Amino acid sequence: MTQEPDNAEAVRSLPPVICYPPETLPQPDIAGLQAALAGAMQGEATVAPPREAAVLRVPAGSFFQITSVDGPQVGDLNLFHANDLQERFYSGKTRALHGTHVDVGDRLWSCFPYLRPMATVVQDSLAWYGLDEFGGGVHDVIGTRCDPYTHNALSGGQYHHCCHSNLSRALADYTGQTPAGVEGMVHDVLNVFMCTGFTRDTGQYFMKASPVRPGDTLTLFAEIDLLAVLSACPGGDCSAEHSSDAAACYPLGMSVLTPRPGALGAWQSPPINGYDRTHGA
Repeated sequence: MTQEPDNAEAVRSLPPVICYPPETLPQPDIAGLQAALAGAMQGEATVAPPREAAVLRVPAGSFFQITSVDGPQVGDLNLFHANDLQERFYSGKTRALHGTHVDVGDRLWSCFPYLRPMATVVQDSLAWYGLDEFGGGVHDVIGTRCDPYTHNALSGGQYHHCCHSNLSRALADYTGQTPAGVEGMVHDVLNVFMCTGFTRDTGQYFMKASPVRPGDTLTLFAEIDLLAVLSACPGGDCSAEHSSDAAACYPLGMSVLTPRPGALGAWQSPPINGYDRTHGA
């Protein structure tokens, strides 16, 4: 059954078909959002310390900026609807709609049954990087988050500062629950500033040194009220490993930027997905 058929080359040469053409999606007004960002005022801010996570509420209609502070550092970002934590970021659908790495104009989508834009990428100081010769790019939605379970399976070790644990502790502190009680809500992330891809020969997920430097920023527009939970990854710039205390790690800043009155014009939060949820029953 594994013998190559006579038409193998013809089958391999069939052109690909984009699964979810995004052209029919509502398109964000990037120029208008960037103009609003240029005049935005500093709001609430916090810092995710090295190998820890922090939480920030971001009101709908404001901007959320992540900043590299003291050195090259990547971050794992979870997003929730601030008023309903059941609505959370869906990295797989975001990947299917926009690709393996997000860029300016791409949107971060929420899970079923909500499926609507949670945030829109408005500014990226690493947009110059593009895709390198290995197929690597920044800000991926293909990695899941480093976690203590995979770490234990691979090494047998007990490590408590993987991003999954960091996010769990931060969310637990915010909700008043235990880390074990909330970790099921922690979900696959946007890997902010991380440089990743798939090897061309084996198709394995890889990471390499991030090009991020102090002062680099990624700015998102909050389409709905957001709870942002960001972990400063224990891998630092992820040039070698991502679940140990060996890497040099640095903090990541998070801040809200508030547009001036009238800057957004007639903008409104997107409604919850219009599917009727009967599923044919």
